[in-house]
Amino acid sequence: MTGAPCVARLRVVGPTRPPGRRAAPRRPAVGTVPPVGWQLDEFGRSLTSVAASTVEAYERDLRAFTTWAARLGLSGPEAVTRPTLRRYLAFMATRGQARRTIARRASALRRYFGWLVRTGRLDVDPTLGLSAPKGEARLPRVLRPDELRTLLGDDDDADAAAERSGARPGHRATGRRPADPSPVGAVVSLRDDALIELLYGSGLRISEATGLDIDELDLDRGRVVVWGKGAKQRTVPLSDPAVDALRRWLADGRALLVTDATPAGAVFVNRRGRRLTPRDARRILDRRADEPTHPHALRHTFATHLLDGGADLRVVQELLGHSDVATTQRYTHVSKERLRTVFDATHPRA
Repeated sequence: MTGAPCVARLRVVGPTRPPGRRAAPRRPAVGTVPPVGWQLDEFGRSLTSVAASTVEAYERDLRAFTTWAARLGLSGPEAVTRPTLRRYLAFMATRGQARRTIARRASALRRYFGWLVRTGRLDVDPTLGLSAPKGEARLPRVLRPDELRTLLGDDDDADAAAERSGARPGHRATGRRPADPSPVGAVVSLRDDALIELLYGSGLRISEATGLDIDELDLDRGRVVVWGKGAKQRTVPLSDPAVDALRRWLADGRALLVTDATPAGAVFVNRRGRRLTPRDARRILDRRADEPTHPHALRHTFATHLLDGGADLRVVQELLGHSDVATTQRYTHVSKERLRTVFDATHPRA
């Protein structure tokens, strides 16, 4: 019989059926591993030109789709049609998924089915002509001067605040948690200073900063070699405060946190001696900031301040590691908005 060829390949879990009797097809439970026919692992291994975080996002989005498809009895990509994908997009919309999430998952599906067709695993790409809502265009958040001073410890009363809190001068106790007065706390403060100066002074992505190795730093010449998205390498200047902070951390702090578990050459390590993660960096900013601040806001602020100061758009593109100048152009909109705000607040005819 050929009534349901896709369902027939599903693995049925349960007691062995008597000879001669055919088991009724069952839909797999929600959250089960998708059938081998989806070849998600092979697809993930094919993504050699994108960052590891992007690969994880693709795999996560595709497993969400295959779990949903399994409820319909679909055991592989050959059973997916364009109406199926439209139904999936509608399903996400009715479940209240954000437009950005739906757009991202549609993008993952396009890349996945495109790979299936290019590699001869599928004859027809069901995503051709598939329309999905565009994610909301959001301008990058740029830190206010007072927020930046708080993170960098540059307030005029920083030493007074540090003295009141029991911390050593030059390391302000700000944010939600008081400064740790222990020796380990002082070392961690050196690390945090270096990380924040690097993020703002060079505009690195948080994954680029936490993934740095010591041999990629050239403090004498004030520059750092960065491996960005798609394994693309670029060289970025280091600001003088970043060089000073990195020297202090590497000379006086890092060795006290290094353990046998520390990856050889890792610049930034946590209290357990392991390489610092992007999540660790988010906690560092939350400790210092007066309000929740994502590490990427420092990169946005770096780019916007360069453009405000007259930097060429192509130069900013190179420093940020953007493959498309259109990605960098969104910062010009931020700069215009900032200029308009200043004009409205200061000009008597505004």
